[in-house]
Formats: sequence, structure tokens, C-alpha cells
Amino acid sequence: MYIIDMSCISAQDTYNNAIFEEGVKVHTEPQYWAVEPKYKKMVPLNLLRRMSKSVRMGVGTGIPLIDAFKESLDGIIIGSANGSIKKSISFLNQIVEYKEGTLTPTDFIQSTSNSIAGTLALMGKITGYNNTHVNNGIAFESAMLDALLLFEENAAERLLLGGVEEISQANYNVESLRGMFKEVVVDSTQLLDSNTPGSVSGEGAALFVVDSKPSEAAIAQIVDVAQIVHPTSAEVLEKAKLFLERNNLSPDDIDALFLGYNGNSQTDHYYTELQETLFPTQAVYVYKNLVADYYTVSSFAVWLAANLFSGKKMPPEVIKKAPTKPIQRILIYNHYEGTQHGFILMSRP
Repeated sequence: MYIIDMSCISAQDTYNNAIFEEGVKVHTEPQYWAVEPKYKKMVPLNLLRRMSKSVRMGVGTGIPLIDAFKESLDGIIIGSANGSIKKSISFLNQIVEYKEGTLTPTDFIQSTSNSIAGTLALMGKITGYNNTHVNNGIAFESAMLDALLLFEENAAERLLLGGVEEISQANYNVESLRGMFKEVVVDSTQLLDSNTPGSVSGEGAALFVVDSKPSEAAIAQIVDVAQIVHPTSAEVLEKAKLFLERNNLSPDDIDALFLGYNGNSQTDHYYTELQETLFPTQAVYVYKNLVADYYTVSSFAVWLAANLFSGKKMPPEVIKKAPTKPIQRILIYNHYEGTQHGFILMSRP
């Protein structure tokens, strides 16, 4: 499938692509909050007040794309592991507070993960296929697989595809207790070299208009996607080789890697082993020092890789190993907590 347009809200100034001209924002807190645009011009105030943060980000990212392509969109597919987690917690608290009596319907409606795709469909009057994937660290990869299958079955020609996640303080506190985040805060310039357990928490939304067939409007091609859960390091390497073989490629055919290093000394070895074993000479890019880690952060990696293909100059902060030749094919590899691993193969259109 082929990306013909895209939009992104993240912890960097990506909504208007200012990151490529003005540079990278340095974060000094353990939570990298999204830099959100002004929604008032896009969303009526009465609707905006009721939206959860993830819905706001999803709508803010998606509405410009829908406005440009709503006449031709056949459906919407979103990956969002937590969905509107703040609203979910608020609704659960109400059940206790009101002793299972009369509850506010807004929190219930906004708490479901599919409220992002549903709101986009209602606002854009898109009545076609609508699906949300919530399977944690491979939610976005699953959404991509869904889109690829629809195109393969000739069930759609153009889709809105994306990943959205928000930071919830309550969820953050729970995950902190199980050691997901760093006990000693390091700023984003030192994150990947910190060599300590845990990472930092992020949020964001990246949405893409994707076509089933190539055209002059294509920015990048998403060739294939693969997933594996609870693998050993050896199984990750084998999965990567089989993934490339499935697409009639060898490691030498890959020009650059986008790797999900997040500064966690307990799990970053997966990336190092993959790179050193299979791709020792290829360029290497990183991205979690810009936006931190979250379930659907691979959608940001796809957005960044597509911008590379479109000719944008990458910030020096994302270049771990500079390219020595033109980049035609990119392999994105990301895992969440070392348990859910995803591979995304991209190429120039």
C-alpha cells in the first residue's frame, strides 16, 4: 500500500513539520507530552469539551486528511492499545462513587478505544469500514495488516490508517510500580545512552491516507508487516530473515534501519543484536529520544521514514549511524517491553 498524505501530533513540533526546520525539542521530564495544535478551528467547542485527549489528538490529526480525501475514503483503521484510558478510569470511579446508580454517559462513550475511529467517521461522514485494534504493543502493526488484507481482497482502494495513544497519570503510576519507567530522570539528549532499567512515557497520533495502488501522489510504500510475541533473541533474528525472504529480499537489500531504542538496559539488546548480526553496514535511525515510548510509537517511526523518503532532512538527533548510499528500502523494528515485536518494511514508491 502507498502513503499519499499524512499528519502527526507528537511530543515534537510535527503537526506543521516545524521539527525539520526548527530542530528537536529537548524533554527533561519522565513524560513527553504531545505538542497539540489549536483545535478550535477544526472542532466545535461543544464537541471539543467532551472529547478525551486521545480523541482530540486523533481528530486533530485526522480531520485535515479527511477534509482532503473524504469523498474517496473507503474506511478508517486505528491502532490504540489504551484508547481513552483517562475516561475509562473516570467512568470506573463513577461506578463506585454513585454506587452503580445513574452515571454520566459521556465518560462511558468516550472511554472505548474505538471512540477515535468512530468520532472521525461521524465528523467526516465516512460510512465505510471502521475498525480499531487494541492489542498493546502491536496494535498499529495489526491495523496495518488489516489494511493490507483489505487491499489484497479488493475490498477497499483508499483508507485512513493510524496509531493514537495518550498518557494517563493513573496508568503511568501503575506501570511505574512494575518498573516500566526510569527511577532517575534523564533528559531526552541522554535517554538512549542512559544504560539503566526502564524508559520514559510518551503519547501521540500519526495518521496516513493509504492507497492500494501506486500513483504520482505516493510518498512511500508500505510493503509488508510482521509480528512475533514472546520470542527469544534468536527467534527475532530468524523472524527478520524470514520476513525479508517472504518479500524476496536479503539483509543486503535493506539500506536503513529505524530501531526502537528507548534507553532501557534490559531490552535494548534486541535492537543491537539485530543490527550487528544482520545489518552491520546499514544506516541506523532512532526516534524514541524524540517522542518517548508508547504502544503505537511505531506509527511515528513510519511517519518519520515517509518524511525521509519525501526528501526531508532528518534531525541529527535521529541519526545513530549515517547512510553511505541513497536509501531505497527501510526496515522498522520495534518491540514493547521485549514481549511484542513488530517489523515494517517500507520502500520508495
